[in-house]
Amino acid sequence: MNTVIVGAGGHGRVVLDILLAAGEHHVVGFIDSSAALRGRRIDGRPVLGDMDQLHDIIADHRLDGAVVAIGDNGVRRQFADRCESADLQLLNAIHPSANIAHNASIGRNVVVAAGALVCAHCQIGDSVILNTGCIVDHESMIGTATHVCPGARLAGRVTVEAGAFIGIGSTVIQNLRVGYEAVIGAGAVVTQNVKPLSTVVGVPAREINSIDAEDTPWIADQYLVPVGADGSGAFPSLNL
Repeated sequence: MNTVIVGAGGHGRVVLDILLAAGEHHVVGFIDSSAALRGRRIDGRPVLGDMDQLHDIIADHRLDGAVVAIGDNGVRRQFADRCESADLQLLNAIHPSANIAHNASIGRNVVVAAGALVCAHCQIGDSVILNTGCIVDHESMIGTATHVCPGARLAGRVTVEAGAFIGIGSTVIQNLRVGYEAVIGAGAVVTQNVKPLSTVVGVPAREINSIDAEDTPWIADQYLVPVGADGSGAFPSLNL
C-alpha cells in the first residue's frame, strides 16, 4: 500500500522507522507545512508538499493510506480528519517489538512505538500515540488523540479522555480517570482523578493549572460523547 507520513519532524522520523521495521507498507514520502523542507529528503524519503496540496499529491503518487505523525494532539486529530476526507485510509504504525494483547482493540492512525506494552482488554482510540516503552495495563481506555509518552505507566482500568498528554516517565495508579486535554507532567505519580483541562505535576501529583470547563463549552461538546452512542455497545473511536 502506497503510504504517506504527514509530518516530517522527529516524530515523523520515528514513524518512518516503525513502518520500515514492520515492512507492511511502501512509504512514498512525507507531507509537511514547512517550506524549508520542500523537496528535501528525510531519511531517504522526499517531502512532497503540504496539506494544501494533498489532493494533487494523492493523485501524483497514487497514495492509498496515511499516518499522521504530528506531536500536537489537536493538530494530529485535525489532519487525520482531512486525510480521511480525501479518501486516504488511516493506517497504524506498530513497531514489531511492541507487545499488544490479542483481545485489545486498536483504532486508526495509532502509533505504537518500540517496546510499548498494551495489556488485556484495553481499548485504544483513533490518533493515539503510545510512545517508546510505555505500559497500558489491563482494561484501560485511551481516548482519541491522546499521547502516552515514553516510559509512562498506566495501571489497570485507567480511563484517559481525548486529547490528554501523559508525560514521560509518569505513573497513573489503577481505576483513575484523566480528563480531556489534561496534562500530566514528566515523572508525576497520579493518585487521584485529574480534571479536564488541568495540569498536574509532582509526587504525588498536584494541580498547578486548570481551565474551567464551563468557560470552554465548545471543547467539552467535541469530547463528551457517551459510550454506546453508535448503538453497538461501544464507541469505537473512544471519543471520551
